[in-house]
Amino acid sequence: MASVATVLRRKLSGKPFHFRLPSLRSFSDSPQRIEKILIANRGEIACRIMRTAKRLGIQTVAVFSDADRHSLHVKTADEAVRIGPAPARLSYLDASSILDAAVRTGAQAIHPGYGFLSESSDFAQLCEDKGLTFIGPPASAIRDMGDKSASKRIMGAAGVPLVPGYHGKDQDIDIMKIEADKIGYPILIKPTHGGGGKGMRIVQSPDEFVEAFLGAQREAAASFGINTILLEKYITQPRHIEVQIFGDKHGNVLHLYERDCSVQRRHQKIIEEAPAPNVSDDFRSHLGQAAVSAAKAVSYHSAGTVEFIVDTVSGQFYFMEMNTRLQVEHPVTEMIVGQDLVEWQIRVANGEHLPISQSQVPLSGHAFEARIYAENVPKGFLPATGVLHHYQHAPVSPTVRVETGVEQGDSVSMHYDPMIAKLVVWGENRAVALVKLKDCLTKFQVAGVPTNISFLSKLANHWEFENGNVETHFIEHFKDDLFVNPSNLEVMNTVLGAARFGAKLAAACLIEKENSVCRENLPGSNNTISIWYSSPPFRVNHCARHTMELEWENECDGSGSKLLTYSITYKSDGSYLIETEEDISPPLEVKATCVGDHDFRVEADGVIMDVSLAVYSKDQTKHIHLWHGSQHHHYRQNLGLELSNEDETEHRPSFDRSSHPPGTVVAPMAGLVVKVLIKDATKVEEGQPVLVLEAMKMEHVVKAPSAGYVHGLHLAAGQQVSDGSVLFSIKE
Repeated sequence: MASVATVLRRKLSGKPFHFRLPSLRSFSDSPQRIEKILIANRGEIACRIMRTAKRLGIQTVAVFSDADRHSLHVKTADEAVRIGPAPARLSYLDASSILDAAVRTGAQAIHPGYGFLSESSDFAQLCEDKGLTFIGPPASAIRDMGDKSASKRIMGAAGVPLVPGYHGKDQDIDIMKIEADKIGYPILIKPTHGGGGKGMRIVQSPDEFVEAFLGAQREAAASFGINTILLEKYITQPRHIEVQIFGDKHGNVLHLYERDCSVQRRHQKIIEEAPAPNVSDDFRSHLGQAAVSAAKAVSYHSAGTVEFIVDTVSGQFYFMEMNTRLQVEHPVTEMIVGQDLVEWQIRVANGEHLPISQSQVPLSGHAFEARIYAENVPKGFLPATGVLHHYQHAPVSPTVRVETGVEQGDSVSMHYDPMIAKLVVWGENRAVALVKLKDCLTKFQVAGVPTNISFLSKLANHWEFENGNVETHFIEHFKDDLFVNPSNLEVMNTVLGAARFGAKLAAACLIEKENSVCRENLPGSNNTISIWYSSPPFRVNHCARHTMELEWENECDGSGSKLLTYSITYKSDGSYLIETEEDISPPLEVKATCVGDHDFRVEADGVIMDVSLAVYSKDQTKHIHLWHGSQHHHYRQNLGLELSNEDETEHRPSFDRSSHPPGTVVAPMAGLVVKVLIKDATKVEEGQPVLVLEAMKMEHVVKAPSAGYVHGLHLAAGQQVSDGSVLFSIKE
């Protein structure tokens, strides 16, 4: 009882729990103890599970594909076993290889994480048959609830409200079209298995049905190995609210409150929060009770999530699906209830009782999770690949968590999900937590791949998000606020002005860093510095002056780049006077001081600020990333020519501004050709699908930009293409 009293006191105090767990006396004793766990997953979730296991004194085994040999989860584990080549179907979805690895290393249990085999009832059964403990629900519950059609039939029989739809087993496309007509458009096409938005399609009219249905089947098969589909009426103004439930093997089930996951892109969550904003206590209670009833109906144990769709017009909630695994967003629940759900999973797998009852579940404060992805926002959030040349996440604390599976220098591969990290923050209430989220996003630095960090900041700062008025069409409804419109000259001038100011700061920091390195590397005494490396550089009757060119990469709208030319003059006080002929603004005096490898204290126009700089080389080009305040800018320089003395012949870098001929279609992302729909020399109409690419298990249909004849299409299914490579062209 002492531990329960402590929990209740902390609830009343409104302070965060920071993974404060009940004492071991709160869990029942069990003769079965897991001592070694194999984690059948990769990336951040594998690292997250290992962290709890190590704290409990449990040894860990990682599995890895060829692409992940040097990954963080491999380095973190006590042991690691190779299970196959890079494609997931040959490694992380290869159940026999994973089971062999468990047997070889003497692991007693397997934790599946999320995704991959986590919701495979066959895999859970195989673990049991091999005498291995599956750290998750029983295979029967995965089978019943993992099949979305079957789960809806079970929920319907139990009286839980369902969205009108078709959940039958007959998958004949003609029958499916008839059922879609009965439901009425718009409809939502969903795979019966899996999650993460993969395979989901919104269909507005019968003309779109066949293409969307076949595409959903292909994507479902690639992601989950099962291509069966269900249909639902598409609710036009929904919220996505889910309930975290937990059960033990003794029939006890409770809920740990709800999470709002309404803010999504490509049907995937990007910001989650707990508890859901703007809901009544009565609504919260009914939602939690419905979730517990759903879990009890299938004799559920371990962690699970019951997802509901809430019609914001009527206020009615409908059962959507149950995820029989640990969710990506489970940390926000951990932050508001003060419990480690992975530890709960392990202890329940050991046969222990839940440590607390429903009435003892605390609810403290508010938490947000923002998913940091490698993706190209202006290109419709298409996944991106590349090397993390610079990676510095926000500082962690008892109220700030960063869940990540990568390090600086790692690559984001086309074979797996492009998530880099999860930023999780807690505050005494929603407003306090949101302030912390905004601040931490400004401190999250990634260079080498495009990310959604700036977009997340815009979301967090939007007034409707601040008020908690969220729903699944939030991004679409407020696209004019969240995306830069190139035709809006006022906005574009503001963006360009910020880029020019950032370039001046970058120029000063680059030169200061170069001079600092020169001074540090001088031979001899530290007190004897050559006048040529003094600050400022010495030159008789003359102020040293250089010219610098920076090409600004406009990542706001993907419209291209702009060359910025600056003249930098060293002043006697150690500052730099930066001028440009293109900019109508007056010269800017900047003083920069190195305070770390990448950090500077900069004074400009009477304002002192912190500036961070990341510099790396790629393809004969120097890439310069600058962060200050909420701003992040990316500039480029030709290697070795960034500085030129005014008295010498100036060799300015010649950046390639050439574009492809009109009608040329290039790959929007690196990926795999899964289907070619048109033959070369075929006449097509504008917008007609030509081929289908797949990357990170997501499909992207490449369409004809105009009417004409396809030219130069020499691709075949199974062929790899790189980002920006020419796919074909359309000629009249």
